[in-house]
Parts: sequence; C-alpha cells; structure tokens
Amino acid sequence: MNVRPMRVDDVIGMQACNLQNLPENYTMKYYLYHAMTWPSLSYVAEDHKGRIVGYILAKMEEEVADGEVPHGHVTSISVLRSYRRLGLAKKLMLQSQDAMATIYRASYVSLHVRKSNRAALSLYRDTLGFEVKGIEKKYYADGEDAYSMHLSFKR
Repeated sequence: MNVRPMRVDDVIGMQACNLQNLPENYTMKYYLYHAMTWPSLSYVAEDHKGRIVGYILAKMEEEVADGEVPHGHVTSISVLRSYRRLGLAKKLMLQSQDAMATIYRASYVSLHVRKSNRAALSLYRDTLGFEVKGIEKKYYADGEDAYSMHLSFKR
C-alpha cells in the first residue's frame, strides 16, 4: 500500500471510495475545492495497481473567530472494506495531522463521527487520542447525532 498526497486526478477515485462506503457524499467541486485550497492536507491510499482504496479529505477551518487558534478539520475519511484493519486509516490521519501542524501551525484537529460508528470511535479515541468535546444533535442528514472530537497537537 502506498499513501501519498492527493492530486486533482484522484478526485474520481476518492468519490468512488466515498460512494461505496459512506452515506455522506460530496460533489466533485467539493473535492476539487479541498485539493486546490489545502493541497497538502488530503491523502490517498492506493493498492499495487494504483487504485484508490482509501482517502482523507481535510482542511483548515476557514471561519476562525477572534482569539481562536488555527485548527484543522477532517472532512471525510474512508477505506474500502477489503482494505480495512491494515492501518491505512491511521496512516492517512497521521499524515494529514502532521501537515496541519507543520505547514499551517494548527493547534488541534477536529472531526465529527456518527455516534453509532464504534470502529471509527475506537480509532479516533483509543488509537489516536482524540477527545469527545460534545454531541451535535441530528448532525447527519438522516438525523443521527455526531460526536464532536478534538485532538490537540503537542508543540
């Protein structure tokens, strides 16, 4: 498996991975916006044939209130079922987090996760050290609540 920075020509493969795995889907324009605005924060995992089997779509938070520190946000992360439990999601997360901290001087990263997604919760909380900061009621289009999670970066 190869993990590398996302390129514009990866968008179709990323969207295919998203459509296969997640109920939240994005337009091509949205992927391109991330790729063009924060080119160093999104990564893909590809198999030996160069097929995208996972990705992380990340950004820097654009609306930072006065007194707030810059921080990153994971918009979406997905790994195809047949490639799970190989450490790809962790590798994608760490690559993106490192870029947030070193390039953009982010103080922390945030993300949302479905309350029912136990596997993702385990990765974020138990493996990566994220903390639940709150619950966002009816965050998802289907009405499910989300945990709002944060991970502070060590300086």
